[in-house]
Amino acid sequence: MQRRQGRVNAGLLLLLYQISQVGLQNIPSVTLGVLALNIFLFLNPVRPLPEVCISVNEGFYRRNWQRLLLSPVHHADDWHLYYNMISMLWKGIMLEKKLKSIWFAYIIAVFSVLIGVVYMVLEFMLVKILDDPSYEMNCAVGFSGVLFALKVLNNHYNPGRVSSVLGLQIPSKYACWVELVAIHLISPGTSFAGHLAGILVGLMYTMGPLKKIMKACAGGISSFTDPARPRDYYSEYYSYPGYQYRTPRSYYDYTGGLTEEEQLERAVLNSLNERDFGGATYTNERRPYGFWFPPEQHSEEERRRQRLRRFERQ
Repeated sequence: MQRRQGRVNAGLLLLLYQISQVGLQNIPSVTLGVLALNIFLFLNPVRPLPEVCISVNEGFYRRNWQRLLLSPVHHADDWHLYYNMISMLWKGIMLEKKLKSIWFAYIIAVFSVLIGVVYMVLEFMLVKILDDPSYEMNCAVGFSGVLFALKVLNNHYNPGRVSSVLGLQIPSKYACWVELVAIHLISPGTSFAGHLAGILVGLMYTMGPLKKIMKACAGGISSFTDPARPRDYYSEYYSYPGYQYRTPRSYYDYTGGLTEEEQLERAVLNSLNERDFGGATYTNERRPYGFWFPPEQHSEEERRRQRLRRFERQ
């Protein structure tokens, strides 16, 4: 293991600042552990990047299988680390409490290895299809493949949302595909195959047999429980396999029934929105952090009295 030398890492400092703003007490344990591991290995890499990255040549032909474990947790530079870990921070907050920490850790471990395998399969296919041996040498590092897989899971467990990608409003279930293309166009040096491998592994979990295989491998251990698909509290529909039931309801009808992770999620959304529930716009006044309720509704007579009092004070 060698210590990273050189310039001040602005990306790392900004990442630590963002973590401090969220608060260590608000970050679930597994998510915090993943952040700490990636930061530690950025500062103290096990080996130089050419010796930990994964490729068809190194992983398949030379059988350096340890690279499947090392490549996801090493990053090319501080900004590579920053963008990946900020994404991991928010995805972890949204997913870990919903899936439970032990199952979430299980998912991270399986996805990290499996994405490397799928990545090598994709690169090997490119070698055969394009008849270009250079794809065997493409060597990838970083956690972004796992993040794309987690994005697929997040969209699966929280359906019906809209994501903004380059200013375009995209349904969340398609957002990962748009981001896949957009990132490759904006930054051609990124690993398209690595990101695609993450999406495919996420789909294998949500739509394929991977989740059942993982449950079978867990061997019935009670801690390894994957919760059932929750209701979508953010649309007008209760979604269940086979039918949809629509009922008119308001936010207040189910406020008291939100779970802890749903309250956290609502708090994040409240902090990002520019308008409150009553339509008033916040300008210089900062909206209170956390679970926010609209102001109490007054009768017409009470509003008339308030206007008179304001007029008398002028």
